[in-house]
Amino acid sequence: LPFECFIQAAADPMSSSDAPEDGPKETSSVSQNISDADAFKILLEMKMKKRQKKTTLPSTVTELDTEDGSKVYVVGTAHFSDSSKKDVVKTIQEVQPDVVVVELCQYRVSMLKMDEKTLLKEAKEINLEKLQQAIKQNGVMSGLMQMLLLKVSAHITEQLGMAPGGEFREAFKEASKVPFCKFHLGDRPIPVTFKRAIAALSFWQKVKLAWGLCFLSDPISKDDVEKCKQKDLLEQMMAEMIGEFPDLHRTIVSERDIYLTYMLKQAAKQIELPRASETEPRRYIPAVVVGVVGMGHVPGIEKNWNSDLNIQEIMSVPPPSASSKIFKFVIKATVFGLMGYGCYRIGQRTVQFILSMPAAQSYLQKLTEIRSQH
Repeated sequence: LPFECFIQAAADPMSSSDAPEDGPKETSSVSQNISDADAFKILLEMKMKKRQKKTTLPSTVTELDTEDGSKVYVVGTAHFSDSSKKDVVKTIQEVQPDVVVVELCQYRVSMLKMDEKTLLKEAKEINLEKLQQAIKQNGVMSGLMQMLLLKVSAHITEQLGMAPGGEFREAFKEASKVPFCKFHLGDRPIPVTFKRAIAALSFWQKVKLAWGLCFLSDPISKDDVEKCKQKDLLEQMMAEMIGEFPDLHRTIVSERDIYLTYMLKQAAKQIELPRASETEPRRYIPAVVVGVVGMGHVPGIEKNWNSDLNIQEIMSVPPPSASSKIFKFVIKATVFGLMGYGCYRIGQRTVQFILSMPAAQSYLQKLTEIRSQH
């Protein structure tokens, strides 16, 4: 937000209706005469003053500390919960963070700026175009898996009439209201997650998982969502389906716990204060960070918090296995086979239709008479 907005509020606490006619001119001259360094100090003091107030945080918040004194407040959320959205707003308002980190990657960032109505429409419209786009972006196997998981999300969306990611959109809005607050995407890129997940499964495991996702249709109520506040609903449903696949759980949940922890720790590095001149010594203060993640990731983040983390290994994509190649071939063969059969049936019906027309029958009769004469 522009400096002038905060400076005006600090310099003239009266509302616009109570201010004298020459009030705005006076405030304007104050804001024009103040330097950027002074403006920064004023805003920083305002922010620190708010932080000094006694905070009452929701029960879903886990507080973590770094070695240099920075604080990280992890808000565990349910992705389809109004209560979670309120928890996020309250936490950001109370702690006035320097950085807000959310469980999103660059491939899902579009949901931050979409309205609820558009997201509901997008979630329910899973079509061939989206499938082709997913396959083009992630490959055949990963693209199919992504669309099946979208189907799970769309099922919940349809049951509840609520689009996912509401807590991330609220975090984005609230972060923009806090002076000098940065907004970071903290999740591992989704193509990496899907490709690593596919590589971890055998051929029959892929078939079994795809079958389970295709036929997911259990009804879900809002009460079920709130009951799952201690373990995110979408991740709980996934955990039930992938419980017999420990390697899949490792890639979809455990590895992302490590990645999210790493990103939160990176965001919690100390902040350098501005200097009036190059000769002035550098000064740092501990950072305050708010992390917004699914409740299912909170235990993993706590577990990994004091560990030395290296994310290079979990960012690599292994080459496709023999079973992946076979499954890919079977999928392609099935698609092309269905297309070929469809073309054959259409062609057969078209020929039958043409031959049944009076003009075609008359023409064939003439051809028969000509051949009999010869």
